[in-house]
Amino acid sequence: MYNLIVLASKPSGWTHQQFIDWWRGEHADVTYPLPGLRRWLHTEVLEGMDDKRSAGWDGMSVLSFDSKEALVAALASDEWKAAVAHVGTMGGRSIIVTGDERVMVPQA
Repeated sequence: MYNLIVLASKPSGWTHQQFIDWWRGEHADVTYPLPGLRRWLHTEVLEGMDDKRSAGWDGMSVLSFDSKEALVAALASDEWKAAVAHVGTMGGRSIIVTGDERVMVPQA
């Protein structure tokens, strides 16, 4: 799998729960149609391991595709443009990275 990973914080003026509900609800509805999307994991951040460096993050998504080429195609799609437009200028912070996944401990 080739993954797009998003770590995000809520916009100012939103509660943590509002942001999670939006991300897993109406934003998910515009994200599901991404072409080539094979898996989507979302983690609600409930606590940080180190308050100084980990504070302020609300959630993380891992969107998985078969290959880098499949991700590139998704990012060029109208569906991606719609997902980005849905986020708009809402604010908050994010870190977005991509990379090749390797299973280090297989599921039992």
